Amino acid sequence: MPEPSPSHAGPFALGTFSDGAAAFPGLVAGTRVRDLSALVASVRALVEDWDTWLPRLHELAAATDGAWHDLADLRVLTPIEPGQILQSGANYRKHVVDLVAAEKESVHGATAEEARADAEKMMDERIRDGVPYLFLGSPRALCGPYDDVVLPELGEQHDWELELALVIGRPGKNIPAAEAMSYVAGYTISNDLTTRDRLYRPDLKAIGTDWFTAKNADTFLPTGPFLVPADFVGDPGDLRITLRHNGVARQDESTKDMIFDIPRLIAYASTTTTLRPGDLLLTGSPAGNGAHWGVFLKPGDVIDAEITGLGHQRNTVRSHA
Repeated sequence: MPEPSPSHAGPFALGTFSDGAAAFPGLVAGTRVRDLSALVASVRALVEDWDTWLPRLHELAAATDGAWHDLADLRVLTPIEPGQILQSGANYRKHVVDLVAAEKESVHGATAEEARADAEKMMDERIRDGVPYLFLGSPRALCGPYDDVVLPELGEQHDWELELALVIGRPGKNIPAAEAMSYVAGYTISNDLTTRDRLYRPDLKAIGTDWFTAKNADTFLPTGPFLVPADFVGDPGDLRITLRHNGVARQDESTKDMIFDIPRLIAYASTTTTLRPGDLLLTGSPAGNGAHWGVFLKPGDVIDAEITGLGHQRNTVRSHA
């Protein structure tokens, strides 16, 4: 059941819901949801014809006919089934500076001032000359915004990474950064959970990281509650990302701190893969992960997360057992 949450930006949002029977695509207007299943098969199908559907959705949100439900009576599912999930690593300046500085202190013996100055210089060079770091996630890791997060049997350092996620609304390849924002249908919230102590492979040191194992356990990508159309969100480069772990604020940062902004992420991704409507692109996590605080997820913990205008998540953590 939905928890009390900040309302979505704009007159409506989209999502996928269940009233105990089959899942259905829904148009969310405040505390009510209009069942769209008589008009379209899924939110993914709607996004695949986004330019046609967007004006129609405005009309449907204002209409009084149709099958409307109270949001509180529905189970809120992941808002869209993505074609592919692209995830951005090391894309928030303060977060990366903290990580690099800590390594320079602990491994190389630098003073705190030297370590931070070196890390800041590295980030300046990366912004100027570097490119984003992207990898693929598994759709099987997705779960709803109010579902339980189930900790896998292996690993102990289970961590949070709250991220702004965008949904592609037009197909494109080699998209110029100047045109990239026109390919965005809307935004949602994703929490890209990671098992830190399974991220590096001691048996394959030359290969290094194991993103599949560390990030793709079932329920390790809570997403939603809604897909909010891009037109309603305002400047995605100036949204607040906030995560609380058992009521304690751990992440509280603006998307202004991104190293590579959304146009550069889209442009870079599209040099390798053709982006298609429904693809999900996560834009990176700001500072404040559990590794920074020395605190990791345990059974019984509660994660509350929100991003300006996109709603709220609440996930309770439980053991695989």
